[in-house]
Amino acid sequence: MRHAVIASALLFAACGNGAGSPEADALYFERLSQLCNGEAYAGKLVSEDAVDADFKSATMIMGPATCDGLIVRIPFAVDEDRSRTWVVTRTETGLRLKHDHRHEDGSEDVLTQYGGDNTANGTAARQDFPVDAETRTLFIDQEIEVSTQNTWTVEIEPGERFAYQMSRPERLFRVEFDLTTPVEAPPLPWGVAPISE
Repeated sequence: MRHAVIASALLFAACGNGAGSPEADALYFERLSQLCNGEAYAGKLVSEDAVDADFKSATMIMGPATCDGLIVRIPFAVDEDRSRTWVVTRTETGLRLKHDHRHEDGSEDVLTQYGGDNTANGTAARQDFPVDAETRTLFIDQEIEVSTQNTWTVEIEPGERFAYQMSRPERLFRVEFDLTTPVEAPPLPWGVAPISE
């Protein structure tokens, strides 16, 4: 009987959803939530993929982030393009990253709400989010099968550095933001209404 219980426990662990440890997830989310301070920060492209050449000269600003206890929303503006927001959510099993993409009129882009859940190797400073099944279907429907191998990584060192990365075989996009020096915040992301007084 004891061996059967142990075997069942091992099988359950092996069949888990790959979420990280609750302690690491909580510490990471706490660190991420510190971005909800009303500040914005400048970033720069540090990867060297030729397809991202336009980002080298672009003005990239993240924030100001907003929090509600379970969700951290981080706007990412590239020059005048305010279509992108990274959304990290606490779930019952871990953390989830989604990309909220909007048009200037606030409507959702056809390619939006994609991402995935964190893996078991996450720490308080770094979490990896491989593409999930819903996103895989979206990418296939949009005929961008190459993106079904994506993993997104978000790193946070409070008061020092924030990094966003997308990687897959033979492809890397990475932007790092300096958290030591706030900059002037851009207008609100597309689709976000200003708070009325």
